[in-house]
Amino acid sequence: MVNLTIDNTPVSCAEGTTIMDAAEAAGIAIPHLCYLKGINEIAACRMCTVEIKGTERLVPACDNVVQEGMTVFTNSPRVREARRINAEFIMSQHSGNCISCVRSGNCSLQTMCSDLDILDTNPYKPEVPARRWNMNAPLIHDASKCIKCMRCVNVCDKIQGMHIWDLEGSGGHAHINVTLGRSIMSADCTFCGQCIVNCATGALRERDDTDDVFDAFADPEKIVVAQTAPAVRAAWGEDFGLANDEAGTGRMVSALRKLGFDYVFDTNTGADMTIMEEASEFLEQLKDPEKYRKPMFTSCCPGWVRFMKSQYPDMVSQLSTTKSPHQMMAASIKAWFRDIKGVDPHNVYVVSIMPCLAKKAEAAEPNQNDACGDPDVDTVLTVREMNRMLRSDHIKPLLLSESEFDDPFGFSSGAGKIFGVTGGVMEAALRTAYHSVTGKNPDPDAFKDVRGMDGWKEASIDIDGTVIKVAAASGLLNTRRLIEAIRAGKVSYDFVEIMACPGGCSGGGGMPVHDGISMTDTRGSELYRLDDASEVRFSHENPAVKKIYSEYFGAPLSEKAEELLHTDHEGWDMPLNPRMSRR
Repeated sequence: MVNLTIDNTPVSCAEGTTIMDAAEAAGIAIPHLCYLKGINEIAACRMCTVEIKGTERLVPACDNVVQEGMTVFTNSPRVREARRINAEFIMSQHSGNCISCVRSGNCSLQTMCSDLDILDTNPYKPEVPARRWNMNAPLIHDASKCIKCMRCVNVCDKIQGMHIWDLEGSGGHAHINVTLGRSIMSADCTFCGQCIVNCATGALRERDDTDDVFDAFADPEKIVVAQTAPAVRAAWGEDFGLANDEAGTGRMVSALRKLGFDYVFDTNTGADMTIMEEASEFLEQLKDPEKYRKPMFTSCCPGWVRFMKSQYPDMVSQLSTTKSPHQMMAASIKAWFRDIKGVDPHNVYVVSIMPCLAKKAEAAEPNQNDACGDPDVDTVLTVREMNRMLRSDHIKPLLLSESEFDDPFGFSSGAGKIFGVTGGVMEAALRTAYHSVTGKNPDPDAFKDVRGMDGWKEASIDIDGTVIKVAAASGLLNTRRLIEAIRAGKVSYDFVEIMACPGGCSGGGGMPVHDGISMTDTRGSELYRLDDASEVRFSHENPAVKKIYSEYFGAPLSEKAEELLHTDHEGWDMPLNPRMSRR
């Protein structure tokens, strides 16, 4: 152990600990911009500069380790002056138009400038880079707000392994751009959005589609329908400072109705339908192993599907043909309005509220229009966009009473809820597959081995004497390792779940941003709590799903189900094609 003093507070910590970590453990905050623990520790921004007694030079706290007897000052006059100069340099190349920025009020740079009393003057001549970007892409990079902290580069390289971003040029002319001189539209970006949730400013964001939804509200011909993904209920209240017991699903439903939606449906119902189809598809393959190439991969994550198409196109046929839950739901919603309600489906406007950017691209794929020829999903909003709409309409969620989702797509099982966390799709599918084979339900928690935040988990499941080997991975670098191990013959599985975002949808790129803090585990725990508290914990026991199948689809893998609930992933365009923009 090393003993030192930080801001007159005695601190004891392990040898090799950085000053930043030692201060944090002692409850002393050191401001920083570029630092992300274990991912981006490059000491580039110099905002974490501290003073060490007896040392002439100031040092960055993020990459200097503690020494015995060291005395550190984190906010001395010298430190504050150095930070102020560094911040002014950064602001000289940064658009300070904070009122029009999506991160206003949730930006570390904005907070630091305020704390350092940097108001409306800057001694350095501003040289703000011009913004050059295709604003129709799901992912927007605004060079005028980029501070070249390298977070996006290292998150994409070290967590996702996609190498989409890099630093070009040098000195004052350095800038972040897509690698190899590509545009984002022609790159193999999966639109996972992890660069966005780890961006220190508003330089990276999703394409804003809120105006399209407001226009739909204003159209008297339109029936505007919302559907909300499983993970949304675990995170939507964070932007409003609401605790989980305050940000209940019922309050979210009421807020969406007040916003203007005519119907609010639960994508969890679609998740249960996905399990009915996917579990049936898996069992069909299990019965005829000679006909199919192992393993079968889940297909509910469009970021993962994009990854497979660009990185391992020879394995695309191993993807389940089931659509993702929100696409499955949207096709069912428009077909239900057409066939049951007698409404022209072209006048039904479906909005998917998702924890994800990749679903914006997925919704525009030409093979996602089975209900009436129009796109089944008309607009995809991230959780951040939904919350911006609520704020713009002056809706205060805490003042609203709770209400229920609309029928017939408003009831879900606990299995549908855990779709939002890594391993959840696999666990939900195994619950139903077990019942399909044995005729009885397993213990709902029998498949807990696939739970947890580990990037690659595996388990062996005994179903009536047949041992099934399964795996679940989240994060695309973990995914690449798993697939390479499969291709090398080092591992063998029957069924594999992949989520592009670390931790699954609860860590999705469309979720609320908490700079430098991961809420993924907390949100995932909330989804498991909701599963445990559910009246029904098996997809095949969901009464709404039973009714939908008995009255409309007949049975999983039926002709009608194949028409509306399945897709040909070979038809997906990769890289992204110009049709992706419908605005």
